Amino acid sequence: MTESQSPSNSSPVTERNLPPMPPMPPPPPTFSTQRQMTQTLDMSMDKSTNTPVAGHRPVSPPPIPSSVPPKTSSAGPTLEKLIREAYDQGYSDLHLGVGEVPRFRSRGEIQSWDYPEVDKEAFMNWLREVMSEAEIQRFEEHLEFDGATQYDFARVRINVFGTLRGPAMVLRLIPLKILTMEQLRLPPVFRDICHHHKGLILVTGPTGSGKSTTMAAMVDYINKEMAKHIITIEDPIEFIHQSRKSLVKQREVGMHTRKFDNALKAALREDPDLILVGEMRDKETVNTALKAAQTGHLVMGTLHTNSAVKTIERILNLYSGDEQDAMRVAISESLVSVIAQGLCRTTDGKRAAFHDVLINTEAIKEWIKDGKYDEIGELMKQASFDGMITMNQSLLNLYQEGRITEETALEMSPTPNEMAQFLRGRV
Repeated sequence: MTESQSPSNSSPVTERNLPPMPPMPPPPPTFSTQRQMTQTLDMSMDKSTNTPVAGHRPVSPPPIPSSVPPKTSSAGPTLEKLIREAYDQGYSDLHLGVGEVPRFRSRGEIQSWDYPEVDKEAFMNWLREVMSEAEIQRFEEHLEFDGATQYDFARVRINVFGTLRGPAMVLRLIPLKILTMEQLRLPPVFRDICHHHKGLILVTGPTGSGKSTTMAAMVDYINKEMAKHIITIEDPIEFIHQSRKSLVKQREVGMHTRKFDNALKAALREDPDLILVGEMRDKETVNTALKAAQTGHLVMGTLHTNSAVKTIERILNLYSGDEQDAMRVAISESLVSVIAQGLCRTTDGKRAAFHDVLINTEAIKEWIKDGKYDEIGELMKQASFDGMITMNQSLLNLYQEGRITEETALEMSPTPNEMAQFLRGRV
């Protein structure tokens, strides 16, 4: 149609000696945007058909009806495909966020993936794969979310958070198989520590240092070798323990209990032998853990500290000056061991753990009561017969075995000057 044939707003007019204007053709149909359907996993599934595991997710998601194809946006693959690929490659973490290319952590280092930048639509589709609409709404209200999900090949710990560019999430991949202490090449003293019937065992280290893996190996050893009642209190549950020689009950904060402290107090009435506390975050949890240890239970907990001695100081710093004398006595009487752990790159491209191991001997007890922390550190260097070891000694052992380089030993050492002397044979 030409411009002279376009209709006006008034009635059509036919000029003299001209043929009548042809009628207007109907306008082309407009294309409305249709909303794509997304298959999601619902937390509130019918318990009579599928019982969710911890983290609210079934091991195998329900089949998608053939009439509704799985959601795949133009941004890339499904989240499950990314997780599977990361698991097959041995990556420990996935980093996904709006406005960023996907990245992964491989043997301690962040690397980018050969995928396009993530847009908001793709990110929200990924969230719907592992979170219910109620959980997504809770994240949008609080801008943070912690949870877990499980596939038939791995468990995944989920943290979703807001950033300047938009929402992002980090996924920690957790193998379903729990490695043994022998497979982790942990020192023999770890097995001795597991044979204590009461007291407080602390496994400490920065985020990503393998604390959960080490504790899972210790709990797994007790589960296989001893007839105990084991209660774990975690946020979220990471490794799944099936009852073997021991009876294992696992509770998740936010799903099976409201607070660590509440669950720990309740555990004292549940006939436990071993109570595992995922993290001792506050004074109330520490108080209850010490009470449990003093009343004949074995308690395992974690802290984000970098050395055994610093762990004792960190606990005491939760208390006022007037309270610290009494707390030093309580810790000295309850403590079994402090294991501070780090991870370092090995020469074969893998990672190995190195440790501070403090055993609460009679001498250590007296120095804890007196607050003589420097003396505790010096004794640890000389008390290998009790199973004690310092991080520098542990790193030196790895170096002498050819598993790490001199540069790695110096990089990971808490006291590089002393480490350099070790490497030169001066200590």
